[in-house]
Amino acid sequence: MKRKLLFSLLVLLLGMATVAAQEAAISDLQKRAETELKEGKTAGARSLYIRAYEDYASKGQMRQSVACGVKAVALYYKENAYHEAFELLRFIDQTIIGDKSGTNKSSLHYYTAKERMQMYVKLRKSAEAKNQLAIMENHANNSGDEEIKNDLLYNKAIYHYTFGQTAQGNAVFKEMAQKLTASKEYDKIDEVYKTLISSARSSNNASMVAQTYSSYIVWKDSVAELKRLDETGALKKQIADNEATIADKDSSLTARQAVIVGLAVLAAALAAVLVFGALVLLRYMALSRKQKKTIKLANETNALKAKFISNISAQLEPTLKKLDSRQPEVKALQDFSQHIQTLSSIENTMDEPVETEDTPLQPFCEKLMDAVRGREKRDVTLTVNAPKMSAKINKEYVGHILNHLLENAVEYTPEEGHVWLEYKKRGARTHQFVVSNTGERIPEERREDVFKPFLEIHDLTKGDGLGLPICKQMALKMGGDLDIDPQFVKGMRFVLELHA
Repeated sequence: MKRKLLFSLLVLLLGMATVAAQEAAISDLQKRAETELKEGKTAGARSLYIRAYEDYASKGQMRQSVACGVKAVALYYKENAYHEAFELLRFIDQTIIGDKSGTNKSSLHYYTAKERMQMYVKLRKSAEAKNQLAIMENHANNSGDEEIKNDLLYNKAIYHYTFGQTAQGNAVFKEMAQKLTASKEYDKIDEVYKTLISSARSSNNASMVAQTYSSYIVWKDSVAELKRLDETGALKKQIADNEATIADKDSSLTARQAVIVGLAVLAAALAAVLVFGALVLLRYMALSRKQKKTIKLANETNALKAKFISNISAQLEPTLKKLDSRQPEVKALQDFSQHIQTLSSIENTMDEPVETEDTPLQPFCEKLMDAVRGREKRDVTLTVNAPKMSAKINKEYVGHILNHLLENAVEYTPEEGHVWLEYKKRGARTHQFVVSNTGERIPEERREDVFKPFLEIHDLTKGDGLGLPICKQMALKMGGDLDIDPQFVKGMRFVLELHA
């Protein structure tokens, strides 16, 4: 009997050791993924997260599995690989459905729906993002997890602010702030505000930055008062507890005198703390109000500047047309005036929809290349690689962008070089036009600046520096983007990405 018991205990210990070793190996995959991510190795981190997701799932550790899976999804769409991201989410949902570990499936499905919602927000697809929010809400209610419900409120606020629904965003955010304030989780509210402001800045949403920052300042003013009241209440309770304890345990005159002295010191300290806190609070409130006024003034000034420059350009146009455009200086001024008006018009109508039409790609691309043919240097090869298919695009905007990129490519490609215009299908709803050329590359530190207007003073006869900023704004207005491919090292490659 003792031998059987000893043998059973040994088997149990060996089994526990095996499970511990397996879990340690799986945890090591996740640690390696996080290390790769910190080092900026996105592809390696993504691959390790996928492996960790699969290993966790095989052991029935579904929460860890889904957590690693959605991290891999985020790394896919960070590089605009939306097709792969949606495919991985589909596999994760299938894994959750087939799970038999007893984990609450609604809480797991919530996070996959959340990733889909964030992708649709990034793609500026309001209807699809709203649909995912509804799915998230259903899963949150079924999960019974209060943390998930709070996260849902945060994502609702992000959605409303992103798509300009300020009133709805304020209502949701107020509900979330009230819940966290009631539980005195002030640091969480502070973190949420900072996350919203960071999100708005990264998406260049000036109205969301201003709205959130204004609300943040008001909340900071009020929470300082709440914290002071909490501290005062705690001190008062401590004083009351001390008095009760001393009255119960020691009724002697000496003890009472000691208590009185202690209370007097405590009261003095409390008074000093309150005075100091009041001074700090008043100073902070004064600085906060000054910062709010400065931000508001800066935003109003920028808007007035843009409107003023556009008006001046429009008023100068009739006069400039009367001048001799054969003179380089006059031609440069006329072009600059036209560019200013174009840039202003796009920025002022950014939220308006862009019309598209079904366009045969091969003749469209050939025509664009023919427009620059003959301007290239000696022995430069011009190549068009476009399939015999059609795509829905805005021909005016796409044609303008590609024509500008091709003109630049032809101008800066040296003798015996090569210029390409290509079309690539990246997914069911994602496609790209790519313009590449051999030759000198734009330095890394200047690549972001080439898409920003008015950063440098230019000799207008040599260009006004507004060509690429205008192209960038056109791409954004179409719901896409224009960027430089950092992986192309033989010259320059510009990628115009659009979404059907």
